[in-house]
Amino acid sequence: MPIRARRTRLLWRSLLTVALAALMATLMSPGAARSAAESPRAPSEAPRAPGESRPTYSYKDAIRESVWVDTRIDGDENGRTDRVAVDIVRPRELDRTGRRIPVIMDASPYYACCGRGNESQKKTYDENGDPVRLPLYYDNYFVPRGYGYVAVDLTGTNRSDGCVDVGGRSDVHSAKAVVDWLNGRARGYTSRTGDERARASWSNGRTGMIGKSYDGTIAQGVAATGVRGLKTIVPIGAISSWYDYYFAKGAPLFGSGPAGLANAVQSPEARARCGAVRQRLIDGAPRSGDWTPLWNERDHVPDADKVRASVFVVHGMQDLNVRTKHFGQWWDALADNGVDRKIWLGQAGHVDPFDFRRAHWVRTLHRWFDHELLGYDNGIDREPMADIERAPDRWTTDRVWPPRTTDTVKLRPAKGSAPGVGTLGTRPGKGTETFTDDRELSETDWAERIHTSTPAKAGFVTKPLARDLRLAGSSKVTVTATPTTRTAHLSAVLVDLGPDTIRDYAHEDEGIVTLPDRDCWGASTPGDSACFKKTEAKTTAVDYTIFSRGWADLGNWADAERGRPLTPGKPHTLTLDLAASDHVVPKGHRLALIVAGTDKGLIEPPADTPTLTLDLARTYAKVPLVGGAKAFTTSTTVTPRAPRLDGVAPPRPLNPLPGGSTS
Repeated sequence: MPIRARRTRLLWRSLLTVALAALMATLMSPGAARSAAESPRAPSEAPRAPGESRPTYSYKDAIRESVWVDTRIDGDENGRTDRVAVDIVRPRELDRTGRRIPVIMDASPYYACCGRGNESQKKTYDENGDPVRLPLYYDNYFVPRGYGYVAVDLTGTNRSDGCVDVGGRSDVHSAKAVVDWLNGRARGYTSRTGDERARASWSNGRTGMIGKSYDGTIAQGVAATGVRGLKTIVPIGAISSWYDYYFAKGAPLFGSGPAGLANAVQSPEARARCGAVRQRLIDGAPRSGDWTPLWNERDHVPDADKVRASVFVVHGMQDLNVRTKHFGQWWDALADNGVDRKIWLGQAGHVDPFDFRRAHWVRTLHRWFDHELLGYDNGIDREPMADIERAPDRWTTDRVWPPRTTDTVKLRPAKGSAPGVGTLGTRPGKGTETFTDDRELSETDWAERIHTSTPAKAGFVTKPLARDLRLAGSSKVTVTATPTTRTAHLSAVLVDLGPDTIRDYAHEDEGIVTLPDRDCWGASTPGDSACFKKTEAKTTAVDYTIFSRGWADLGNWADAERGRPLTPGKPHTLTLDLAASDHVVPKGHRLALIVAGTDKGLIEPPADTPTLTLDLARTYAKVPLVGGAKAFTTSTTVTPRAPRLDGVAPPRPLNPLPGGSTS
């Protein structure tokens, strides 16, 4: 419990407490944290300032142990329920006093196959099989502050039984079973096959799950079960629906499907025994893009109403691996449930905030867990809900996200002065625009030639903006198109046309540079260092920024879950879901909508090479504008004032519209 006024204590006792708090405040640097963590002191309760846990307990002497928790599922069908390996680090001093502690947990399939973090760290063990190194900094930083840390091998990976089913029941319930065990509702054992029971008598049951990508996806899946004891989750670049990871309304995205991912992460033993599960993944996820029963249990959005835990979402707005549609639909569903939420949106791609805003991230995560798991009233729940990166390392905040003044505005394409070079406004367009799918071109090719008549795209552009225009949330584009073939794929992108310097998300490191120097976050041991390579922003100068995307198979026009052959020469109407974003199109720039076919490198091409004719009167975009329709009207219709003649400087002129390509 946080320190409260003790009116009955003697004055000297109060002064001693204040002095101790001041001393501990000097220990908050990473180096000082290590010194404090290695202190031999074993108090019954950690000294702490009001609302903040302190690095009081020894990390070097912490208890390191492994437990196998029964999932009650026989995924590999060997006649015995599967046990998952749970590697634990917790303060030894608190074990002696009997004080129960909360747990931070990362459940992952990557601890043996691929590693975690920017340096691809894997678990290591001593000769007794006890954990020596657990990847990342969570244990190094939080165990000295009075938390337990738990790293779970999902079923079929590393030292766990069972089979990987890629987001299915076995995946989710292998992690849920550990939450249940921490709350006394499931059985744990001291070995993988033995009968000696292991009980989490040291845990108070309050659990927070964290993780990036697959790990964060599991956290969302567990939260969507409504399990008691899970108090908060911190999903980073996480999947909310596995169908949407592999398909976009029928259009196949990259990758070979869930069976390929399962094969990559499962242990050699699981690979040998899990052929039946792998075949079910192949059969249940046909590359046709049709929705099958397999996807039902891998879609967490409908179960957001079961979530009891608070949610701290982090996502890169240029994440082309786990695209931002995932956080957008999850966030919106949670809003309907009324759970406590917080969000960070960075400019990078599929990158952990530890590697794009390190110091501020660790500090914020520390305060979040202190509030959610220790119950400290540190005010983080009263701070702005959203942190948004506007430019590399330049952040703004919002009290609520999306802002309350955000409203959906229908923008309509219209013909321009040349074929395929149209305008974008609020009045319905007339006539048609035509393009032919070119599977060798991508969204960057279209954007580079936005003002040129090219056969592969139709572009629609506003006037130069007289004021900044902000889009915050998810967009949709409804297209009425007449194809010449029986198959066709569609892409739609929103583009900010104008010069800028952004994080280079297209670079292999997706917007960061890894440096040789290290800094330290917590306490170290010879086998588990708390020191990690520093990073900085990798930037690039651009003439345009693509900030939202969406794709679909036109064959899904009548049924979002099942495609069918198109009728050449017949118009078909389809709505594409564009990824969520928060982007400001600055004054002087233009907002563009591009509609085209195959987006090379992001979706697979159709069987045919169609030419598509857009009916402009029945094609439009619905975009979330802060300030609503008035903001768009003001930004696109106000004429800049003429220069004044009274000696006062005229307003800054609008920037000329640039051409060219990215540097």
